[in-house]
Parts: sequence; structure tokens; C-alpha cells
Amino acid sequence: MRLENRVAVVTGGAAGIGKATAKVFVEQGATVCICDVNEAAGLETAKTLGCTFNKVDVSDRQAVQEWIDEIAEKYGRIDILINNAGILQDGVFVKVKDGELVKQMTEEAFDSVVDINLKGVFNCAQAVAPYMIRQGAGSIVNASSVVGLDGNFGQTNYVATKAGVVGMTKVWARELGRYNIRVNAVAPGMILTDMLLSMPENILETFKQKTPLKRLGTPQEVANLYLFLASDEASFISGEVIRVDGGIVIGT
Repeated sequence: MRLENRVAVVTGGAAGIGKATAKVFVEQGATVCICDVNEAAGLETAKTLGCTFNKVDVSDRQAVQEWIDEIAEKYGRIDILINNAGILQDGVFVKVKDGELVKQMTEEAFDSVVDINLKGVFNCAQAVAPYMIRQGAGSIVNASSVVGLDGNFGQTNYVATKAGVVGMTKVWARELGRYNIRVNAVAPGMILTDMLLSMPENILETFKQKTPLKRLGTPQEVANLYLFLASDEASFISGEVIRVDGGIVIGT
């Protein structure tokens, strides 16, 4: 029971990596509170796992603050934040044909991904940090991605947010370390979530062949790293970005 008596907050917890994380945290003794914008899936996950669910858009600062305040009031503390929520809206940066611009990533696509993947991480961490400071301990784990480290074709917005998460992680590790708060990031590679499974089979096969382990990862394998970083076993690890990717280097 590596998380016994801990209160853990998981964003994007209704499905995929977030759901797998909530499950393993419950199994390891934590009181788990998840949020998601998918209310039906969130309620089902909460019922199945025995955790609490709130419908929260992490880009909505007031909604985030109200949710975190409610958790802190109910349980008296918040020990772990897993900043897992994220979205994709891929598109080429610019496409030119015969000297004419024919396509480009829209401002709306850029802004929406930044709002969830970057500002959402900021909102949740800033809401949780004062509670962790007062109790003198905490662990924040942020979801980055291998593409935030390597870049990837057609993902200007997503890559920008995941690289930004790495930067914020390192800043917060420096600023919050004096309060015994550890801040780390996880950089998953190609993981078998609904988001990835929506891609054509030939694309998935390409990912497998480019991964040295010759397979895709599972949500459980990412959740296991979240668990480690949230637990006392990682008590002297902070400011790190750890890849869970089977050895893949995007773009090669």
C-alpha cells in the first residue's frame, strides 16, 4: 500500500492513462479524486474504481479552484497531483502549393490545445500548491510527451504545450522544493489509448516498427511510473522528465 492515507488528484481520469492511474492509486491505498470533461465516462470510472468524480474543464481556472478547494475541505489535505488531462488537434503549420498558401494550422486549434495542455496544467498546479506548502509535502507529476522532447510533424500546438510542461516542471521543482514538494514530468511515447487507436492500422504499425521494443505501450505502464513518482520511493527525485516510450525517437 504505497499510497496509504494519501489524497490524490488525477485530471483527465475518465479513460486511458488517467483511468489506469486512478485504478492503481486506489489499489495502493490512496483516496482518489478524478476530473474530466466526459461526464458519462467519469461517473462510470468513479463507480467502478471507488473514487470521486467531478466534471471539470482544466482550462477554466475558477472551476479548477472550486474543485481543489472542495477536495481540500473534505479530506483536509492534497498529497498528489497528476496533471494528466490533454487533447490533440493536429495539423500542418503551413502548406504551400505552387507558391500559394493552401492550408495552415488555425489559431483556434492552437489556442484550444494550449488552453488544456499548458494552461490547464498551470491552473491545477497553482490551485494545489498552497495546500501542499501548508502541509509541508507533496508530489506533482505533469504529463509531457516524447514529442515535447523530439518534435513531431503536424503537431506544432501539441509539441509546444508538451515542451512548455517540461519547462514549467523544472521551474516548479526549483520554487517548491524548499517546501518538500517534488515536481516531475512523464513523457509517454506511443501508448494504446483511445486517442492512438483512432489512427489507421498502418500508422500504428509504423509506430511499432520505429519503437526498438517493437510494440506500443499500455496505459498501465505509464500509470506505474506515475505511481513511482508519487510515492516515497521517489523521495529524492525532482525536476526530472522520464520517458516511457520503448526507446522510440520521434522522426527517425
